[in-house]
Amino acid sequence: MRFMIIVKATPDSEAGRWPPDSDRMFEAMRIYHEDLAKAGVLLDGSGLHPSSKGWRIRYDGDRRTVVDGPFTESKELIAGYTLIQTRSREEALEWTRRFPNPVGFDKPAEIEVRQLYEMSDFEGIASHEEIEKFRDMGMK
Repeated sequence: MRFMIIVKATPDSEAGRWPPDSDRMFEAMRIYHEDLAKAGVLLDGSGLHPSSKGWRIRYDGDRRTVVDGPFTESKELIAGYTLIQTRSREEALEWTRRFPNPVGFDKPAEIEVRQLYEMSDFEGIASHEEIEKFRDMGMK
Protein backbone atom coordinates (compact mmCIF):
# COMPACT_ATOMS: atom_id res chain seq x y z
CA MET A 1 0.00 0.00 0.00
CA ARG A 2 1.36 3.38 -0.98
CA PHE A 3 0.62 6.58 0.90
CA MET A 4 1.48 10.19 0.22
CA ILE A 5 2.23 12.42 3.20
CA ILE A 6 1.29 15.90 2.04
CA VAL A 7 2.85 18.97 3.64
CA LYS A 8 0.50 21.92 3.39
CA ALA A 9 1.80 25.25 2.18
CA THR A 10 1.82 28.29 4.45
CA PRO A 11 2.08 32.00 3.68
CA ASP A 12 5.78 31.71 4.64
CA SER A 13 6.47 28.74 2.35
CA GLU A 14 4.64 30.52 -0.49
CA ALA A 15 6.89 33.56 0.08
CA GLY A 16 9.99 31.34 0.04
CA ARG A 17 10.72 32.04 3.73
CA TRP A 18 12.14 29.33 5.97
CA PRO A 19 11.26 29.10 9.67
CA PRO A 20 13.80 30.61 12.11
CA ASP A 21 14.63 27.12 13.41
CA SER A 22 14.97 25.63 9.92
CA ASP A 23 18.28 23.96 10.78
CA ARG A 24 16.54 21.88 13.49
CA MET A 25 13.59 21.20 11.21
CA PHE A 26 15.82 19.99 8.35
CA GLU A 27 17.78 17.76 10.71
CA ALA A 28 14.55 16.24 12.08
CA MET A 29 13.30 15.69 8.52
CA ARG A 30 16.61 14.11 7.50
CA ILE A 31 16.54 11.71 10.45
CA TYR A 32 12.90 10.82 9.81
CA HIS A 33 13.54 10.12 6.12
CA GLU A 34 16.66 8.10 6.96
CA ASP A 35 14.52 5.99 9.31
CA LEU A 36 11.96 5.48 6.53
CA ALA A 37 14.74 4.46 4.13
CA LYS A 38 16.31 2.04 6.65
CA ALA A 39 12.89 0.45 7.17
CA GLY A 40 12.50 0.07 3.40
CA VAL A 41 9.28 2.09 3.20
CA LEU A 42 10.53 5.35 1.62
CA LEU A 43 9.71 5.68 -2.08
CA ASP A 44 10.24 9.41 -2.65
CA GLY A 45 10.02 12.79 -1.02
CA SER A 46 10.67 16.39 -1.87
CA GLY A 47 9.75 19.98 -1.18
CA LEU A 48 8.04 22.09 -3.79
CA HIS A 49 8.90 25.60 -4.92
CA PRO A 50 6.27 28.27 -4.16
CA SER A 51 3.25 28.39 -6.47
CA SER A 52 4.62 31.64 -7.95
CA LYS A 53 6.94 29.39 -9.97
CA GLY A 54 4.15 27.07 -11.07
CA TRP A 55 1.03 27.03 -13.22
CA ARG A 56 -2.29 25.31 -13.54
CA ILE A 57 -4.09 23.99 -16.59
CA ARG A 58 -7.79 24.82 -16.61
CA TYR A 59 -10.01 22.53 -18.69
CA ASP A 60 -13.22 23.65 -20.38
CA GLY A 61 -14.37 21.01 -22.83
CA ASP A 62 -11.52 20.57 -25.33
CA ARG A 63 -10.02 23.95 -24.44
CA ARG A 64 -7.06 24.25 -22.09
CA THR A 65 -5.94 27.50 -20.51
CA VAL A 66 -2.67 28.06 -18.67
CA VAL A 67 -3.01 29.98 -15.41
CA ASP A 68 0.31 31.15 -13.97
CA GLY A 69 0.94 31.23 -10.21
CA PRO A 70 1.06 32.46 -7.58
CA PHE A 71 -2.19 31.09 -6.25
CA THR A 72 -3.87 32.96 -3.44
CA GLU A 73 -5.21 30.25 -1.13
CA SER A 74 -2.02 28.90 0.47
CA LYS A 75 -4.04 26.60 2.76
CA GLU A 76 -5.08 24.66 -0.34
CA LEU A 77 -1.55 24.34 -1.72
CA ILE A 78 1.12 21.70 -1.24
CA ALA A 79 4.63 22.60 -0.08
CA GLY A 80 6.10 19.10 -0.20
CA TYR A 81 5.45 15.39 0.07
CA THR A 82 6.83 12.07 1.20
CA LEU A 83 5.78 8.88 -0.55
CA ILE A 84 5.87 5.65 1.48
CA GLN A 85 4.93 2.03 0.89
CA THR A 86 3.75 -0.02 3.86
CA ARG A 87 2.07 -3.34 4.46
CA SER A 88 -1.01 -1.75 6.04
CA ARG A 89 -2.86 1.47 6.78
CA GLU A 90 -1.95 1.03 10.44
CA GLU A 91 1.77 0.91 9.64
CA ALA A 92 1.43 4.06 7.52
CA LEU A 93 -0.43 5.75 10.38
CA GLU A 94 2.40 4.91 12.79
CA TRP A 95 5.01 6.38 10.42
CA THR A 96 2.99 9.53 9.86
CA ARG A 97 2.58 10.11 13.59
CA ARG A 98 6.37 10.44 13.70
CA PHE A 99 6.53 13.00 10.86
CA PRO A 100 8.37 16.13 12.12
CA ASN A 101 6.46 19.39 12.26
CA PRO A 102 7.04 20.78 8.74
CA VAL A 103 6.73 24.47 9.65
CA GLY A 104 9.05 24.54 12.64
CA PHE A 105 8.90 23.48 16.24
CA ASP A 106 6.13 24.80 18.50
CA LYS A 107 4.03 26.11 15.58
CA PRO A 108 0.61 24.81 14.61
CA ALA A 109 0.73 22.72 11.45
CA GLU A 110 -1.09 19.97 9.65
CA ILE A 111 -0.10 17.24 7.23
CA GLU A 112 -2.50 15.22 5.12
CA VAL A 113 -2.09 11.56 4.26
CA ARG A 114 -3.73 9.99 1.22
CA GLN A 115 -3.54 6.45 -0.08
CA LEU A 116 -2.56 6.07 -3.73
CA TYR A 117 -4.63 3.95 -6.05
CA GLU A 118 -3.05 0.69 -7.15
CA MET A 119 -3.77 -0.78 -10.59
CA SER A 120 -5.66 -3.61 -8.88
CA ASP A 121 -8.17 -1.01 -7.62
CA PHE A 122 -9.34 -0.52 -11.22
CA GLU A 123 -10.16 -4.17 -11.92
CA GLY A 124 -13.76 -4.35 -13.02
CA ILE A 125 -13.70 -0.66 -14.00
CA ALA A 126 -11.02 -0.64 -16.70
CA SER A 127 -10.41 -3.48 -19.10
CA HIS A 128 -7.71 -6.02 -18.31
CA GLU A 129 -5.86 -4.88 -21.46
CA GLU A 130 -5.85 -1.23 -20.35
CA ILE A 131 -4.64 -2.16 -16.86
CA GLU A 132 -1.81 -4.23 -18.40
CA LYS A 133 -0.78 -1.30 -20.63
CA PHE A 134 -0.42 0.88 -17.52
CA ARG A 135 1.56 -1.86 -15.77
CA ASP A 136 3.84 -2.12 -18.82
CA MET A 137 4.59 1.60 -18.36
CA GLY A 138 5.79 0.83 -14.83
CA MET A 139 2.68 1.94 -12.97
CA LYS A 140 1.69 -0.10 -9.95
